[in-house]
Amino acid sequence: MRFQLTSLLALATVSIASPTWQAFEDWAKGAGGKSAPDHTSPRPSISCHPKSPHVPPPSPPPRNKVCYVQSHNDGVTDDSTYILSALHSCNNGGHVVFREGIKYTIGTALDLTFLEHIDIDIQSYIQFTNDTTYWQANSFRFIFQNVTSFFKLGGNDVNIYGGGTIDGNGQVWYDLYASNIYTLRPVLIGIDGLHNSILSNLVLRYSPEYYHFVANASNVVFDNINIAGASKSVNVAKNTDGWDTYRSTDITIQNSVINNGDDCVSFKPNSTNMLVQNLWCNGSHGISVGSLGQYVGEYDIVENIYVFNASMHNTTDGARIKVWPNTPSALSGDLQGGGGSGKVNNITYDTMLIDKVDYAIEVDQCYGQSNLTLCLEYPSPLTITDIVFKNFNGKTTSKYQPEIGTFACSSSAVCNNIVASNINVVSPNGTDLAYCLNVNETALDVTCSTLYKGFN
Repeated sequence: MRFQLTSLLALATVSIASPTWQAFEDWAKGAGGKSAPDHTSPRPSISCHPKSPHVPPPSPPPRNKVCYVQSHNDGVTDDSTYILSALHSCNNGGHVVFREGIKYTIGTALDLTFLEHIDIDIQSYIQFTNDTTYWQANSFRFIFQNVTSFFKLGGNDVNIYGGGTIDGNGQVWYDLYASNIYTLRPVLIGIDGLHNSILSNLVLRYSPEYYHFVANASNVVFDNINIAGASKSVNVAKNTDGWDTYRSTDITIQNSVINNGDDCVSFKPNSTNMLVQNLWCNGSHGISVGSLGQYVGEYDIVENIYVFNASMHNTTDGARIKVWPNTPSALSGDLQGGGGSGKVNNITYDTMLIDKVDYAIEVDQCYGQSNLTLCLEYPSPLTITDIVFKNFNGKTTSKYQPEIGTFACSSSAVCNNIVASNINVVSPNGTDLAYCLNVNETALDVTCSTLYKGFN
């Protein structure tokens, strides 16, 4: 990895957080007692292309001081105190550096919602401890499903980059969850109230659950994120979504590679003005709207979503909209619901490569309910309107052959203007059948079928 070398004298102010001073001074002496060079990474230049988000992406100003984070560098001892010290010291106008070649260990739940006008330069390897008892008792809980996080990232004008790795130590969690599905597994990056910020050039590995949970956020860009972390035992890494957005607006996710075991991206309740482009997704459950309508009395909105140029490989779905029916249903012991209302409106999936995908397109208003009769008897009150699927190419797997997709609404009253055009996707035997229920079949560039293999 290359970094710009600039004299510290070129910076207006240089601040070394107090716990790092001795380590940095020793390093400088080791360099012959000369002025220490600048070990900051150049800030990436981020642009949103070819599609543009609803609002201009953040343009952070220069920072005027630098803080280097000290570490015990033994892979065991908690470095959280050092990390907090550097972040507080360089908050409001500084540049915090996790230096290349040093390992940092986090064993304490960190509330980082105080951050303002700061660059966080992760050149190194950061790993969370495997103390599942501590994390279940102390990780931060969100109000959606069973989401908890190692830390809460929030604030304004936060710029995180550097090319380093953040490791969630997920294997211990995959094994624990296999023995107890009620285990509270932290997400790797929990965002709560982050605004006008950019996360880019990061490697994320072995998250216990979701890699990102983005809540109560606005105008945040994710660029060049590399996600992977399969289980090394017989116990599968489950629910490892790449991104889940929740009560957030104007989020851009782009130019990233995701190897995971659940949704590549999922737009949870009250996600609006989202742009997703230039993704390579492998092993996932697709790019999904939902699941929605899970909680009685809640009104869920997902609106103004544009997904462009997604490459889907070895996934259960390509483009997916999943809504709970208006009756209690249980997808699994720790995931159940139904009876909520809301709307899904103005969603576009444009240009998608389908490579060994079970369903290229899935619109499902019976999520979690395997009994079609019961689902139709209690149709969802959540409306699905102005949905476009276009420019799909490729081949599905044989799992649902001869079907390549499904357009299943629980009632024609709640589904309007669902359009599929230029759909050049076939199953292995060359068919392009799709199950169609309570939708306008003439607007769909597929051969509609009455057979639905998606239900057991």
